[in-house]
Amino acid sequence: MQATSKASAAKRRRYSEEERNDKLKLIETQVVGGSTLKDAIKSAGISEQTYYQWKGAAKPAEQKLTKSTKPGPAGDELADLVQLEEENQRLRKRLAEKLRAENAELRKRLGLK
Repeated sequence: MQATSKASAAKRRRYSEEERNDKLKLIETQVVGGSTLKDAIKSAGISEQTYYQWKGAAKPAEQKLTKSTKPGPAGDELADLVQLEEENQRLRKRLAEKLRAENAELRKRLGLK
């Protein structure tokens, strides 16, 4: 019988989108102020699970906003990026060749090949 009374005592509450955002901002402010995340969540009056669900739901909306407002790389930046990618590939190949040669030398010394 006690289990049913406890379940009814922990009544579920629905928060509006604005209330959710306010609580998330409050928690973020407290964490920046030096409070632990766990304490900040507790002071907001929600569970950790609820916090992570709300945060996960808010994240895709934020990503959509940042993606649409962020401009792509300019022509010069794009050229620099392509050049850096090519250099990266060259360096990776050189490193792989060097490691293969080192491994072959070590195998010779150990008499494995």
